Amino acid sequence: MSILRGENGCPWDREQSHKSLRQHLLEEAYEVIETIDKERYDELAGELGDLLLQVVFHAQMASEEGRFDIHDVIQEINEKLIRRHPHVFGDAEINSAEEQVTHWEQLKLTHEGKKSAIDGVPKQLPALLRAFRMQKKASTVGFDWPDVEPVWHKVAEEFEELGEACTKSDEKKIEEEFGDLLFSLVNLSRFLKVNPEDALRMTIEKFYSRFRQVEQEFGKQGKAMRGATLEEMDEVWDRIKKEET
Repeated sequence: MSILRGENGCPWDREQSHKSLRQHLLEEAYEVIETIDKERYDELAGELGDLLLQVVFHAQMASEEGRFDIHDVIQEINEKLIRRHPHVFGDAEINSAEEQVTHWEQLKLTHEGKKSAIDGVPKQLPALLRAFRMQKKASTVGFDWPDVEPVWHKVAEEFEELGEACTKSDEKKIEEEFGDLLFSLVNLSRFLKVNPEDALRMTIEKFYSRFRQVEQEFGKQGKAMRGATLEEMDEVWDRIKKEET
């Protein structure tokens, strides 16, 4: 990478910056996720390599700026792993994964300069995942429902409030209440031990697959979906859904 960024290196590599590579970093991370989701493990090493390349790229630019280099990055990882696992590298006693998460969050507050228990959740995360992470962090200091029962009631309450806002045709209030409902559903997902981002991603993929099959079915009949009735499309959709089960 130092050669590519050097005087006789690649023009494209030389003109990149931390900001210009943001999208590439994000795309490579999502390609790793897609590879894992589709269980294409024979491709995983290559995808992880592409993601690692982004780390090396950023470290090289930081080195040129006199900030840090790839060795500092690795050292940071090493120190963090030791610091966050005192039950392995020290004398602390931690008996469950839940205790470990709580301990991590306490360490972040005391040793990593976090001012709030919910600091450290990137704003750039997808909204569902950000809500999930923020709620989980809040729970580590005891700000949480005691069990799932009141969470169900909260979801019902938010659904009712959304309905009231719709009745009044208050667009701003509808948006607010819709957000509250989504937030309460994310809370419910936590108690049901479901990652809301993964669940929605699976549903999107399921919709995509079924919709493509509906298109193909009409194509076999020499018809276009645009000219079909909703009843005809629903009939094909339901048949495809039944065939899946």
